[in-house]
Amino acid sequence: MEIDVAGKTIIADTFVIVTGRSKVQTRAIADGITENIKAAGMRVGRLEGYSEGTWILIDLGDIVVHVFTPEQRAFYNLERLWAPASERQAQSS
Repeated sequence: MEIDVAGKTIIADTFVIVTGRSKVQTRAIADGITENIKAAGMRVGRLEGYSEGTWILIDLGDIVVHVFTPEQRAFYNLERLWAPASERQAQSS
């Protein structure tokens, strides 16, 4: 899932949210993303949470990738947190 956060935060313009079924799979997803980014000649700014593997954050500058296990994705619910106010109100009704 891609969330446009431009104008809402200085952190990034876009959040990409991905779910892996296990810690092993989230690490494999993060590895694949970072390898492809580097192969394209781009730079990975920071990689956080890799050792734990439940929520891995990959900072690519204007894009931040969040790789979650299902439990962590449901707990943090970034989609709802960063949704426009009208969508948040509709979700809570």
